[in-house]
Amino acid sequence: MPAVPSCLLEPIWVEFSAVIGEDPPGFDPTHPLGCHRRRIPSRVVFEHLIDALVHGSGYERIATIGCSDRTIRRRLKQWAKAGVAQQVHAVALAAYDLIIGLELEDLSVDGCITKAPCGGDKAGRSPVDRGKGGLKRSIATEGAGIPLGIVSAGANRHDSPLLEPTLAAAKAQVGPLPDRVTGHLDAGYDSGVTRKLLAQLGFEGEISRKGIPAPIQVGKRWVVERTHSWMNGYGKLRRCTDKDGDIVDFHLYLAAAFVTIRQLIQRARKRYRWDTRPTTRRLK
Repeated sequence: MPAVPSCLLEPIWVEFSAVIGEDPPGFDPTHPLGCHRRRIPSRVVFEHLIDALVHGSGYERIATIGCSDRTIRRRLKQWAKAGVAQQVHAVALAAYDLIIGLELEDLSVDGCITKAPCGGDKAGRSPVDRGKGGLKRSIATEGAGIPLGIVSAGANRHDSPLLEPTLAAAKAQVGPLPDRVTGHLDAGYDSGVTRKLLAQLGFEGEISRKGIPAPIQVGKRWVVERTHSWMNGYGKLRRCTDKDGDIVDFHLYLAAAFVTIRQLIQRARKRYRWDTRPTTRRLK
C-alpha cells in the first residue's frame, strides 16, 4: 500500500523528476572493469524517501533489496544540497495560484516545536520538553493556509527573530507580494521590533496583545495553526532524526509541497470537474 495516494504522488514525482533531470545510463561506460552495479533509478529512491517522510522511519528500516539505506542517504544528500524540494514546492505554489489563486493579501506566521532527539544543525534545547533536543519550524501561510515559506531553527529560538527570514523565504517562493499585505501574528510577536519590521516591509500588522485571552482576538491567524497540524501528519516532521540542516529543510519543503497539492485537489474538485478526479471528499 503506498504511503500517499497516487493522485498526490504522481504530480509531485513529475515535477521532482523534471528538476533532477533524467537518470544517467545504468552502467558507466568509462568504468575500468565495466561490471559495477547498476544505478538505482531515482523513482525507486524517491518512493523510499516518501515512506520515510510519512512514517518517520529510519532509512535502514525502509531499505529494501532494491534500494539500500546508503543509497537513500547519498541521493537524499545530493538532492537536498541542490534545493530540489524548494523548487518542487515553488512549482506547486505556482500551480495553485494559477488554478485556485493565492490569497497573498493576508499572511499568517507562527512557529511550532517538534522533537529532534539526535541533535544536529537545526536542533536546540526544547523549552517544552525538559530541555531535550527539539526543532522549531516557522511557517508563513497565505489567507487560506497554504504554506509559502519555511524556516527551521533550534527549539530554544523565539518566534519573533524568525519572522523576517520566514517572510523572506515566502517571498523567494512566490515572488513579489501585493502592495497591501496584512500580517496576522499571535501575542508572541507583540513587540516594537516586530512592528518596526512590518512597517519597513510596508505591511499592516494585526498582532494579538499580550494578556488578552486568545479566543477573543484570534483573528485570521488560525489558518497557520491548521497548517502546522497538516505538517505534523508527516512522521519525519514530528520526530526529526536528521542532523544535516539541508536535509531537514528538504523534508519540510517536500511536506509543504504535498500539503499544497492536496489542498489544490480538494478545492479544485469543487470548482472544476474532470473524469479522474478523486471520488472521496477527504484525501487520506
